[in-house]
Amino acid sequence: MRIRQIRDALLKTPVGLLGLLSLAAQVVLSVWVVVSYPDDFGNRVWSNPIHWVDNPKAAPPAWIGRVDNQPRADHWQTVRGEPETVEEKGRNLIASWNIPYIVEEGAVPAFLALTVRDVRFEERAPLLALTLIRPDETRVSVLRHAVRGPREGEEGPYERHFDDPLRIQLSADESTLSSLQEFLAEEYGLQMDAEEIRPRVMDILFGVPDAAGDGFAPMSGEYTFLFQTATRVEGDGIGSVELVAGGDAFGRMGTDSIGRDLAQGLLYGLPTALVIGVVVALLSTSIGTVLGMASGYLGGAADTVIQRLSDIVANIPVLPLLIFLLFIIGPNLTVIIGILIAFSWPGLAIQVRVMVLHMRSSQLIEAVQSLGSSRWRVMYRHILPQIMPYFLAQIIFTAPSAILAEAGLSFLGLGDPSIPTWGQILEAGFRTGGVYVGYWWWIVPPGLLIVLVASTFMLLSLAIEPVVNPRLRQTRRAD
Repeated sequence: MRIRQIRDALLKTPVGLLGLLSLAAQVVLSVWVVVSYPDDFGNRVWSNPIHWVDNPKAAPPAWIGRVDNQPRADHWQTVRGEPETVEEKGRNLIASWNIPYIVEEGAVPAFLALTVRDVRFEERAPLLALTLIRPDETRVSVLRHAVRGPREGEEGPYERHFDDPLRIQLSADESTLSSLQEFLAEEYGLQMDAEEIRPRVMDILFGVPDAAGDGFAPMSGEYTFLFQTATRVEGDGIGSVELVAGGDAFGRMGTDSIGRDLAQGLLYGLPTALVIGVVVALLSTSIGTVLGMASGYLGGAADTVIQRLSDIVANIPVLPLLIFLLFIIGPNLTVIIGILIAFSWPGLAIQVRVMVLHMRSSQLIEAVQSLGSSRWRVMYRHILPQIMPYFLAQIIFTAPSAILAEAGLSFLGLGDPSIPTWGQILEAGFRTGGVYVGYWWWIVPPGLLIVLVASTFMLLSLAIEPVVNPRLRQTRRAD
């Protein structure tokens, strides 16, 4: 068996080409993820609930509306900096931002959130106000908020919400509930208490009472959010205002129960899976090959020690040991990879030993030995090149097993929480009941991606199997 035969099997067979193209696409995408994602994506972004606070929770992908033909509000988010107008009214300076928002086909947003950053003032703290101007020209006062004033002993100029932005969930804010009570009473003569309004805030803001009088019908059209600040001194104001209208659907792959963008987690899981597969396969195969060569060629005490060690390692229950180590050390991807490497080599070492025993009695090896070559030179220069094709093939065979093993461990809750993997996404979906309430976008994609990557290595394995297995090669020639 030669390396050239493996190359021909991969490049000249449909199965091999398909596997290579799939692997190349995954490698290119993995490189893009590594370059574009921050190094601390797992801790700072994925595991940080604050980062996802403005995303809808457990929302399906945005394209699902084109499949089920149901009206869904798209997730909408805008950030504004400098005000559009600044007017002087009495002793106050009124800065205004007009932010248009369109409701189509009665698709009402799931929630509203306002975020204000970088508030500066010299004397009096700014007053913040948000008014919703509806398509029928009615106005709803959504928010009235006073920024916290100077503390005792604090000297100006004063700064607020630079490190910790002011975020208000308008759909749950008490001032919003009070404003809606007044609006319903004045505009429609409806008397509703705060508890009745609370679950219907979005329906009231973007709808009108229906004919039956027991609900609200969505009102489509162009709305305008009028955000204003009232200050006393020129130069006082805010750095930016952000308005979020949560959608019923989000992104390419939807979100989980805390609003994390699953598309980002699934993409980040690809290089993680490939690294796990390649590192475990390369190192475990290297260890097995080296020990197998030493056992088969050196013989004697070295052979006995290596074979007994292989028997011991092969019979140690890996899962209980891994659970114990992770309990002591803590969930860590390095520990998982180390355990998989440490317990994946015995089978290969035994197989390589059998191959070396056969090679050791060949005329080539006997001739080299008679010329005075050392045992290490014989193994390195004359035995290893003959084993190398089998070594490369074994890497391809081992990689999918490592990927599936890590996914299984993560699914059992033993994965590293600082690094998002497909197994962890699956585990979170099952743990929070996503599979029972129909959150298919949380369960199906990571499972399919695990199968896709494993199938890629399976295709490569099928392509080179006739080269590695002489009996199969002879059978195909006979056919």
